[in-house]
Amino acid sequence: MGTKERRQREFAEREQCFLQEAHELIDEGGLLPLQMSRIAERAEYAVGTLYQHFASKEDLLLALTLEGLCEHVDMFRRVQQWQARPRDRMMAIGVADMIFVRRHPQYFRIAQYVFCDAVWNAASAERRQKFLRESEPISEIVVSIISEAVAQGDLDLRGMHPMQLVTGMWATAVGTHNLVHAEGVLEDFNVQEPYLLMCQHQQALLNGYQWQPLVDPLDQSRLQALIQRIQSEVFHDLCDHHS
Repeated sequence: MGTKERRQREFAEREQCFLQEAHELIDEGGLLPLQMSRIAERAEYAVGTLYQHFASKEDLLLALTLEGLCEHVDMFRRVQQWQARPRDRMMAIGVADMIFVRRHPQYFRIAQYVFCDAVWNAASAERRQKFLRESEPISEIVVSIISEAVAQGDLDLRGMHPMQLVTGMWATAVGTHNLVHAEGVLEDFNVQEPYLLMCQHQQALLNGYQWQPLVDPLDQSRLQALIQRIQSEVFHDLCDHHS
């Protein structure tokens, strides 16, 4: 291995060390008290070395978000390759998001923070562009499912762009994640199974667009059976089948 390659490897290993220490500090004390000096101290490096990797705390948090993106994209690719009707695969996108957040609750908390304007804009332009570039497959996969539904005659967009339809599903998922992570909020409304409720709302939304075959969103037993099927056939290694 040449000198350049060795330095690149050492740089990558050091960066991973910083990210791991940041994860542990967030687990211990949350996001707001996180300090660059504490991360450097825990990793046993000078603060200046840490800033060689990350332009700011916000830049580091966006890097943490990028870490989880690969798994998120992989889950969506599984859905894309699943041999099922497009509407069931669109439902599986929602289930994928649900499983991902349950597996990585810290990721969602960090992402909530990172995507605020003030934090996002404080991250380096290079890191923001990298995130946007690496997240492109997610939208491409979802659009491909919608386009297939149109081609099969299951859906008539009537001039709507596929991404316009996706925003409704996306907003429902993000809103549910927000409510689930706001401790005690849903208890006041007697919501026992928020993600099942999310799936019901998403099915009602798809019904509104006349996406075939129509599904009764109030038929919980049928909906739960579909969720179990998705977990078993698509994400068998990522969940315990009792979610």
